[in-house]
Amino acid sequence: MTILTSLSPRSLAAPESGIVELVNYARGRDGLIPLWVGEGDLPTPDFISQAAQESLRAGETFYTWQRGIPPLREALSRYYQRHFGKALSPDNFYVTGSGMQAIKLAIEALTSPGDEMVFFSPAWPNFAASAELSGVRAVAVPLSFEDGKWQLDIGRLEAAITEKTKALFVNTPSNPTGWTATHEDLKAILALARKHGLWIMADEIYALYSYNGDRAPSFLDVMEEDERILFVNSFSKNWSMTGWRAGWIVAPPAIGQVLENLIQYSTSGVAQFIQAGAVVALDQGDAFVAENVAKAARSRDLLCDALIATNRVQTLKPDGAIYAFLKIDGVTDARRAALDIVDKTGVGLAPGTAFGEGGGLFMRACFLRDPRQIATAAERLAGYIAAL
Repeated sequence: MTILTSLSPRSLAAPESGIVELVNYARGRDGLIPLWVGEGDLPTPDFISQAAQESLRAGETFYTWQRGIPPLREALSRYYQRHFGKALSPDNFYVTGSGMQAIKLAIEALTSPGDEMVFFSPAWPNFAASAELSGVRAVAVPLSFEDGKWQLDIGRLEAAITEKTKALFVNTPSNPTGWTATHEDLKAILALARKHGLWIMADEIYALYSYNGDRAPSFLDVMEEDERILFVNSFSKNWSMTGWRAGWIVAPPAIGQVLENLIQYSTSGVAQFIQAGAVVALDQGDAFVAENVAKAARSRDLLCDALIATNRVQTLKPDGAIYAFLKIDGVTDARRAALDIVDKTGVGLAPGTAFGEGGGLFMRACFLRDPRQIATAAERLAGYIAAL
């Protein structure tokens, strides 16, 4: 037995990220336009960073509230009142060390090894991998792709539910497809969850990145009080805070002690100075978020218009999120194509093979960047496609 094979089978089964593989392959190249990961091109704005610095200078470096400092949970309550019209108590909020940790803790709270969780595919790969690491089978329900648009088949969803199913994972607006559930979709999903006694884990991180209104439809619009729904979210996308690793869970207060215990035995809480920055992001950051969304809308149009004009790309402008999911005629191996594209054009794309069932022939491009840079990337990609 080697050192490696002495590790647990579950840890050995953890897949390498198909996105990170591309990033590591070409990181740091001259002239690179990195559209492969889900973040924008702006650093965290000064008004947020300064709040964290002031907290550090004040000596706020000790253990703190595991559920989150009261000012941050109160700020989250105000944020949901402004953007979702919901009067949620601070007791509904639990601060985590990233949106990824929020997902991991929610999986631990809702499932046991051997259970199943159903999700829509193509999907951000971290959910399914995290579930499998917890001994939970992640069951993919493919979205339908017709005429460049992704759609949910509710019958296909119900057919995937078994006696082992404990929860549904619903990411809308979706990474990577941009699929955005309608209120009718959400009502139908919620009705299925009620019928089968399931929890819903709602990942609405891109709710404000909606190109057909102020925000995307939310389960908050259609649910009753104390439904079996956990919302998982992050400060990363809205406020350019990907490196801060701060997120939150919205949950019924009745399970609050369970979530606090899970936080205790994973990170024992989020650093207070990070939370101080997060408070200011929520209370003072609406204008910055609006600018990010407006920039994403302009860049979405530039990228999609240019690629659709080649007559070699199948896609439509996504209704939400920050990604174009592109099917290029003639590409039969997205991973190999992504490597070739970054070598020949300097544009970094994420291969659709990283996003599971239904994504293998696609490429994902994050367009939350300066429109001038996106225009350059689109020109390079169009040239590459023309030469295929």
